Amino acid sequence: MDTNSQKEDRQIVLELILATRNAHKTREFKRILGPEFAVRDLFANPDVSAAAETGQSFQQNAILKSVSVSKELSGLVIADDSGLEVDALGGAPGIYSARYAGENASDAENVGKLLRELRGRNIAGEKQSTRFRCVIALAQEGKVLGTFDGVVEGNIVDPPRGNGGFGYDPVFQPDGFAETFAEMAPELKNKISHRAKAIAALREALRDIFRPSGEY
Repeated sequence: MDTNSQKEDRQIVLELILATRNAHKTREFKRILGPEFAVRDLFANPDVSAAAETGQSFQQNAILKSVSVSKELSGLVIADDSGLEVDALGGAPGIYSARYAGENASDAENVGKLLRELRGRNIAGEKQSTRFRCVIALAQEGKVLGTFDGVVEGNIVDPPRGNGGFGYDPVFQPDGFAETFAEMAPELKNKISHRAKAIAALREALRDIFRPSGEY
């Protein structure tokens, strides 16, 4: 048996529980993590819910969610909190991104409120600098094993453009690109996004922890 075959034979698929019922988010995690990881979310466990996002930062919310689920389900649990920080709005919507227009607001309602606030303040397009931020927490048996950050800078565009992605993707244009996240092919977005950067850091940490002995 050649060396490549031996490596394939001992390749370990690591199972991860993603503390979410957001199918869009689960799809992104699976695509970015790749075949080394088997990701399942909370749809398979209807009686388990992640803790409410009562923290004062993305990191605190990610930790709250991952730790709460890891106390109920065995294995490695990951949770993320992410959002948009618009400089002209003092960093809003920030940790309230998913519920900016109300507790059960849709993506379109959240985007609509954001654009109305920017229009109401007559903020010029070139001054609508913003960033997407993501923090992922990894937990097991109620203990935090690590946190991983990702940030991508960009600007708000008005009107929204593109039909892909989710959340604020139609109004976020990353620096150095002519398209919004919603106009990009998933393969490109999943290389440059805030979540992609945080997941890349998570993936490297997991590889270091669970790399088979003697493999470098």
